[in-house]
Amino acid sequence: MSRVQPADSGHLVLAVFLLLQTGSAATPGPGPGVGLPRSAAFDAAAFDPLVLDGIRQGGYPGAALVIGRRDTILFAKGYGHLTWSSLSPAVTVDSTLYDLASLTKVIATTPALMILVERGTVRLDAPVATYIRELDGTGAAGVTVHQLLAHISGLRADIPDHELKALPDSAAVMRRVLSETPRVPPGTRVIYSDLNAILLGEVVRRAAGEPLDRFAAREVFAPLDLRETLFRPPARLRSRIAPTGVWHGHPVAGVVNDGSAFKLRGVSGNAGLFATAADVARFAQFMLSGGARPNGRRLVRAETVRLFTSKAADFGHGTEARALGWQAVPTGEKESSAGTRFGPRSYGHTGWTGTSLWIDPDRDLFVVLLTNRAYAPRARRPFTVLKTVRGRLADAAAQASDAR
Repeated sequence: MSRVQPADSGHLVLAVFLLLQTGSAATPGPGPGVGLPRSAAFDAAAFDPLVLDGIRQGGYPGAALVIGRRDTILFAKGYGHLTWSSLSPAVTVDSTLYDLASLTKVIATTPALMILVERGTVRLDAPVATYIRELDGTGAAGVTVHQLLAHISGLRADIPDHELKALPDSAAVMRRVLSETPRVPPGTRVIYSDLNAILLGEVVRRAAGEPLDRFAAREVFAPLDLRETLFRPPARLRSRIAPTGVWHGHPVAGVVNDGSAFKLRGVSGNAGLFATAADVARFAQFMLSGGARPNGRRLVRAETVRLFTSKAADFGHGTEARALGWQAVPTGEKESSAGTRFGPRSYGHTGWTGTSLWIDPDRDLFVVLLTNRAYAPRARRPFTVLKTVRGRLADAAAQASDAR
């Protein structure tokens, strides 16, 4: 029985629905690319052609899709397999674990900071040097927590791979991050940066007095009943983790794909989290519920959710807008991962491995799509294939929602 559940009653009805909907779909044969389906309902006819086209084009071997509202699941289904072999395990929404990559930023790091801000332990307008004393007197000393969350700190995107490989251990990586200075004046433009999130994870560690993974597990994942969401998954789970790489001809699963997070021992503010689509859907329901837990009790105030999901940076001229931790619309992409129909208050995030979550609060609608696009793609441009699928799924979900 699936563990994807609404925040209130109706578990039995939902379980029957998921038993009917969830399961591995056969990999389709050759065919032309597809646009929006004719169906305007939350059913297989609306979504199967879009997800399966991504498999057919070689973008990813499998995917887990969940679409829902704050109190119900409208559609949930697994497609394909963990690898390109039909003998590998089939994908399911409630048991297949994915390397969430940058979704870590919004499912672990951002909610941890929401909690710490509410408790008064962290202030958004405080310089990050307030919490990370090593930054005193450096070029980044005046950068605020708010600027890190909105990706307007001026820091560059990441540490280049050739520099990262030369760093011997996690302590050296953190020293390298702390030595970074803004490349443009803070507050003047959006530069999406893993360095921002790594620093925010360190803020959580210093302010909470414990590592991000422990704090998030106790204060975020457990209260939200996210039992399949964790950093550094143990070996016993690897058989149901979608691989994101190949080593000596064998799939690599359960090891974080991101280089910085790997060097930081699998726990970082920018990446490292693994989860099922069912758990990501529960997290989306928490956000749409304005910070309420599945039992109705509040984890954070609705005002805090609104603060973190409202636009914090929008410089126009085709650039991407940012909320606090989250991407906002417009996304600054020629073909947006949020599609063309999601409303102006929508927010979401994507992950390099092939994961995405988009939420439209005005429609009370979310779309979770988890894939392992990073694993041995058969397409020349797997990222482009996946981006198209993401946008079309968002449009199809919005179309179905509007038809009701």
